[in-house]
Amino acid sequence: MTEYGKQLGVTETNIPGLVVFDLPVHGDARGWFKENWQREKMTALGLPDFGPVQNNISFNDAVGTTRGIHAEPWDKWVSVATGRIFGAWVDLREGPTFGAVFTTELDPSKAIFVPRGVGNSYQTLEPDTAYTYLVNDHWSPDAAYSFLNLADETAAIEWPVPLADVEISPKDLAHPRLADVTPIPPRKILVLGANGQLGRALRAEYGDAPHIEYADRASIDLATNDLATARRWRDYGTIINAAAYTKVDLAETPEGRREAWAANVTGVAALARLATENGITLVHVSSDYVFDGTLDRPYTEDDPVCPLGVYGQTKAAGDAIVSTVPGHYIVRTSWVIGEGNNFVRTMASLAERGIDPKVVDDQVGRLTFTEDIARGIRHLLGGRADYGIYNLAGSGDPRSWADIAREVFHLAGHDSGRVTPVTSEAYNAATDGTAAPRPRNSVLNVSKLESAGFSAVDVETGLSRYLHG
Repeated sequence: MTEYGKQLGVTETNIPGLVVFDLPVHGDARGWFKENWQREKMTALGLPDFGPVQNNISFNDAVGTTRGIHAEPWDKWVSVATGRIFGAWVDLREGPTFGAVFTTELDPSKAIFVPRGVGNSYQTLEPDTAYTYLVNDHWSPDAAYSFLNLADETAAIEWPVPLADVEISPKDLAHPRLADVTPIPPRKILVLGANGQLGRALRAEYGDAPHIEYADRASIDLATNDLATARRWRDYGTIINAAAYTKVDLAETPEGRREAWAANVTGVAALARLATENGITLVHVSSDYVFDGTLDRPYTEDDPVCPLGVYGQTKAAGDAIVSTVPGHYIVRTSWVIGEGNNFVRTMASLAERGIDPKVVDDQVGRLTFTEDIARGIRHLLGGRADYGIYNLAGSGDPRSWADIAREVFHLAGHDSGRVTPVTSEAYNAATDGTAAPRPRNSVLNVSKLESAGFSAVDVETGLSRYLHG
């Protein structure tokens, strides 16, 4: 008997992400009415905005019709239009809750959200039962499915009607026991720009887990027309975009300008479109160059962008595009140091070779080590921090490039007095004016990320560790 007049409500279960909803059903002598799926109200109660693309109905004539246990690589919103079922759900995802079981009855006044990888099954308790479900992906023969036998002794589901007395398909009867089930893996993480400074740090952070993929420009070209079919994108949960055009000075040339806009804007737009269409979280690494550096305080995430040069303009445009993706993290960083050629390596090399450099002392910021950026990205994703922009930079007092050069000389065992400080104007004149404009103040306020539980290494400690291993 359908219960009328309930309030819309949520009940958590012992299976993470499996959530039961009470649905208000309004009835009179003519019948009843309910809002079976109401995005605004249900997401306000914590239901993922899972983006259904298909609605299916399974009609069952007789009491005891039994189907399952099927785990699919998509989310489902399960409800009953007429009749009543006994439902059983088994967690078949990789992880500590693999094999966990939850059972309940559903009538038109209840529904359940079944996350990707949780095995779904039911048995009808009334004749003429219409079982209906929304899914957020289309069926595909290439998708990874898992199945569990309805009579599995470990799950030990207490079916109201004994399985020996009900209609079950031969295929369902042949499904494996729990010990032989292939768990559904998590949605994949794709790292782009995997051979760059940050890409190598992300490789070190995430390792070789089966659900992590690394790609360089040769394996995924963001400008290609068939990018949408290059992968089964619904199998991906996150794309980390560590790829970018970063040749700041060359970006001011005609050829460099074209390449910068192609990589940092056109390519990012393709990623944003993929992420939006497939429910993928997009992590995009940005730069202090989106600011002109004229403020007399550290820049916050809410400060308006005002880039000086072409590189900064393309990064600002990319940020604006990524901000339209429902699930996005824009990680803004500064003065990046990692494996490969960079300012610190150059200064250490000059010190060893006996060359005394002239280094600008009127541009101020903080070094950021790639291992910290990789660690911070993982922290945001693992902690499910609120989507948005996060500044990520090293901690400690801001310094000029000349200050850092002197510290590198000192740590390398050389006289820091060999470094001569110069103004940006003098440095640009020495390069025949080919240097791109750079912000004088690149200091980023990192309090938002710290409030999310992450702190980067102190620059002094990080610099010493970087140089000495």
